[in-house]
This record gives sequence, structure tokens and C-alpha cells, in this order.
Amino acid sequence: MQYHMMKKGIFHIRPNRFIAHVEVAGAMEVVHVKNTGRCRELLVPGAVVYLEEGHNPARKTKYDLIAVEKGDLLINMDAQAPNKVFREWAEAGGFLPGLTLLRPETTWGNSRFDFYWEAGERRGFVEVKGVTLEDGGHARFPDAPTERGVKHLEELIRCQEEGYEAAVCFVIQMAGMKDFAPNDVTHPAFGEALRRAARSGVKILAMECDVTPNSLTIARPVDVRL
Repeated sequence: MQYHMMKKGIFHIRPNRFIAHVEVAGAMEVVHVKNTGRCRELLVPGAVVYLEEGHNPARKTKYDLIAVEKGDLLINMDAQAPNKVFREWAEAGGFLPGLTLLRPETTWGNSRFDFYWEAGERRGFVEVKGVTLEDGGHARFPDAPTERGVKHLEELIRCQEEGYEAAVCFVIQMAGMKDFAPNDVTHPAFGEALRRAARSGVKILAMECDVTPNSLTIARPVDVRL
């Protein structure tokens, strides 16, 4: 996926989940943060960030915060990006050969999954999770407790039991990772649910991305450590 009209800035402060103060070309701008997660290890004062200029004159902020430098890493932190790049990758044949249908936001029972797919007589559901947490070259999820994430895994297990194929795809929004693992320190219940899902037959994928200030592309799998 591509971004347009990018600007480089210096992060100063994040007063709340939705906005940040960023210095752009010597002027302080209030920008929209496209990730409501904590991102405390990313948005630190002085960090270099990349902003996309908006096109809607009615919007309150001129820019969206898209990516941030963390040392030598460039990390895309756009929370809407993982589903978009997963769809591009899947429709190009990366997820499953012979894919004939990929439908987003599909309800099954009391659940709504990111994608429902069909390939011949095969059919299944996929949940997509964006990963922005890095620790010594290791990708980790989540960066904060996520009861919603646990619920998604339990629902995928039920899909598997009902005869569907089920998968969770962790889209790692950076490159060069050694492996991926659940962040048991932050949320042990999520790690337990992920291991339970794997034992039940839910497919666990971790795909890292090539990242530039104005693009994000799923590039390659990384090892999953459960």
C-alpha cells in the first residue's frame, strides 16, 4: 500500500490517544495518530516520524502520523494498514493459492472476523493483527492487554470445530525480525489462548513487511515461537 504527500517531523508529545504534537519544518503541528494503542516505546520525545498530509479541508488536523524511527528500524504504526496489506497480499496469491473469494468484516454467529475466504470447496476465516512492538530484534504482540484479542482466538477455535479453516495473521509492521512470539509478560492470557488455538488447528502466521516512509508491503514469513 502507498501513502502520498509525506512529510518528516519530530515528535514532541501525545496529549491523548488521538493526537500528537509534531514539529514539521520548524512549526508545531497537531497531528492525528492512526493508532490508539499505547506505543510508548515508539512515540518518545525527539523521535523522527513520518506524516501523510490529508486531502479533506474540513478535517481538524492537517496530517496523519504514519511511521516512526526507532533506532535503525522504521516502524509503520498505522493501525488500519495491516488489513489493507493483508488483502493486497492475499489477492495476489500470497495467502492461499486458488483463492476465489476474500470478503472483509464477515459475521459468523455472534462473531465478526476480519476476512472470510473461499477457495474451491475450502472456506475459512482470518483475523489480522498488526505488530509494532520490537524487543531486541524479536517481534511481540500485544503491547498492552487485549481481551478482545483473546476473544478473537476463542472464536477462531470455534470456527475450526465447526469445520471451517481458521487462521490468525500477525502483520509485523517492520523488517529484519528474528522471530515472533506472544508477549506473555504483558498479557499471559493472550499467549495461552494463542497456544491453545494452535493446538486446535488454527493456523498461526507471522509476516513481516518491507517499510518505507510512504509504503508498506508484506514481504516474508518469520518464525513463530509459541
